[in-house]
Amino acid sequence: MNRTCIIINPAARGAKSRLARLEKIARGVVIKTTLGPGDAEAQAERAVEQGYQTIVAAGGDGTVNEVVNGIGTAPVSLGILPMGTVNVFAMELGLPFNLDRAWRVIAARHVRQIDLASANGHFFVQMAGIGFDAQVVKENSRATKQVLGPLSYLLTATKVAVAKPPRLRVVCHGKTVAEGSFVLVGNGRFYGGPFSLFNEASLQDGLLDVCVFRGTDYLSIIRYMRGALFGSLSRFSDVHYFKAKNLVVESDREVPLEVDGELSGHSPVKFAIKPGRLRVLAPG
Repeated sequence: MNRTCIIINPAARGAKSRLARLEKIARGVVIKTTLGPGDAEAQAERAVEQGYQTIVAAGGDGTVNEVVNGIGTAPVSLGILPMGTVNVFAMELGLPFNLDRAWRVIAARHVRQIDLASANGHFFVQMAGIGFDAQVVKENSRATKQVLGPLSYLLTATKVAVAKPPRLRVVCHGKTVAEGSFVLVGNGRFYGGPFSLFNEASLQDGLLDVCVFRGTDYLSIIRYMRGALFGSLSRFSDVHYFKAKNLVVESDREVPLEVDGELSGHSPVKFAIKPGRLRVLAPG
């Protein structure tokens, strides 16, 4: 019998109203509620030790990231019940955002083996950023995020855009391949929602997709967003788009790093990828 547990973030938007429904449709399944930041990772790690074969992350991208880091490369399956402010990884996998339908995907147990990316040893499933977007995450207050949702990031971005950008250098195999003001590294295609920023990315190609941006002013950011929306970003002259298995991002000063929308240290950052090392329950 497949032992399953659900790790739910009660602070995620909509989580409280869905918990009662979840207890009905997932009858007999152990539900573990997180107590705060970092607890989902600790609970996922304990669930692996306790012999659970399927561990379900119920929350946003931050909760998914914590659960993935708790699982690591253990031979268990990851299920996802999308909740929270945003769940880009669920969108990437084509998961339904309706709770009942999402649970049916988990119950069907169709496993998809995808690549597992890391930044300074910290795993991520969707994307990571150094510089502009990480600075937005750093300055975006939790209270504003709860009230305004995705709009809060846009408001914070207008403040960050006026600051002097750092100088970043991307190194592959000991050679500098690009320089810019901020860097985004993708495992999947989407960034921040429906933006197909990494339009050549695949969760199963064993490669990271890298975008190095030169500008951070208002006009550049708006142009980049339009390019991401229409899938033309890789053709911009001030954007360097390439693929790599490993890379290092260095900087002229300490620059924040975010992974899957959550802060995770600062530069320098070493990126790597483990092909096919994460088992995810996804639509067939």
